[in-house]
Amino acid sequence: MGSGSGSADGFGRRIDAAVATIVDTDLPEPRGLPRLVAPLPEWLENVGLRLAWPIAIVNVVGALFGFWYYWPQLQATPVLAWPLVPVSPLATLYVGLSLAAWRLGVGRIAEPLHMLAFFGSLKYGLWTPFVQLWVNGPGLIEPWLYAFLIVSHLGMAVQAFLIHRYAAFPVWAVGLAAGWYVCNDVLDYFLAVLDGPHHTWVVALRTSDGIDRSLAAFDQMAAAAVVTTALAIFLAMATRVAIVRRDGHARQP
Repeated sequence: MGSGSGSADGFGRRIDAAVATIVDTDLPEPRGLPRLVAPLPEWLENVGLRLAWPIAIVNVVGALFGFWYYWPQLQATPVLAWPLVPVSPLATLYVGLSLAAWRLGVGRIAEPLHMLAFFGSLKYGLWTPFVQLWVNGPGLIEPWLYAFLIVSHLGMAVQAFLIHRYAAFPVWAVGLAAGWYVCNDVLDYFLAVLDGPHHTWVVALRTSDGIDRSLAAFDQMAAAAVVTTALAIFLAMATRVAIVRRDGHARQP
């Protein structure tokens, strides 16, 4: 097991070195955080950060595709509620903007953006595959689009674990992001305002009479939303604690 792991790590470092010959850029130092909050190997973090600009562009393009995908639902939603509907495209956009802000050297003012990106990419990177695989199924979605939705959203979850390398995870910014996503869950599943709820329309809820929220699928979607928000809050705060502890040890003589 140890030999295989070392071999994989050596291969990964060679990939990082190869990418570095093409994109030579300064990277934030690894913080040595626990695997719980930094599960990606260091070489993969490095590759992701070296490719920050291409990844940011891919995320922005993916967000545009997502807004197109949500357009039928947006047309049936009051404009004031639009920020509550295309949640995955918005999360993808946050990641792209977060990476761009880091590369442009934007400082403390970007921390709320980094936290929105962390929460959104982790939450919907996990929520969407669960809903598609467990609740929804392929249904009327084209097979290529069904596979794309699952794989691309899992990629979102992976991106979340690049952010700890350049963000400080301050409590105030974590609180703002947590408040936004808790509010989003409430208005999606528990409180009807502005012609809501505003959850994503899925095939599993559609009947001949429209969207049926009395089905078990609705409760499963709501439960997954709450759990993924709670997970994002826990990991964000755990990351903050790990960063503070690490910095404290680094300052000790």
